[in-house]
Amino acid sequence: MSAIPLFHLAFPVNDLAEARRFYGGLLQCPEGRSSDEWVDFNFYGHQIVAHLAPQESKQGPTSAVDGHDVPVRHFGAILPMEKWEALADRLRKENIDFVIQPHVRFKGEVGEQATMFFLDPSGNALEFKAFGDLSQVFAK
Repeated sequence: MSAIPLFHLAFPVNDLAEARRFYGGLLQCPEGRSSDEWVDFNFYGHQIVAHLAPQESKQGPTSAVDGHDVPVRHFGAILPMEKWEALADRLRKENIDFVIQPHVRFKGEVGEQATMFFLDPSGNALEFKAFGDLSQVFAK
């Protein structure tokens, strides 16, 4: 039996201390290795690396999806529904300014999913999803 490959993503941030508070604190992603220029985080079992590059941190274009303007450049995780709901509750309690409020997208259609979008302190867009039926993740 083979393990699912781990995903790696590097992205720009304005400030490493802010990134540590956001990813390590708010999102509860354990910190891995680091230097004065970057920090690794365990992002739900995958490796993300916040690189200090303020000139690269900016919000990009959006694309229309199910009646919302979705940030084109974004990343996130697909969580079990109960973890997605707990994260949405925690973010609401922390008064996160959602780009797209937690809601169910494509209700009653193929690919029905719970989703939410918000920005990190450097303007990187994150999307967290949950599916009631994981077979719908790649359904057409």
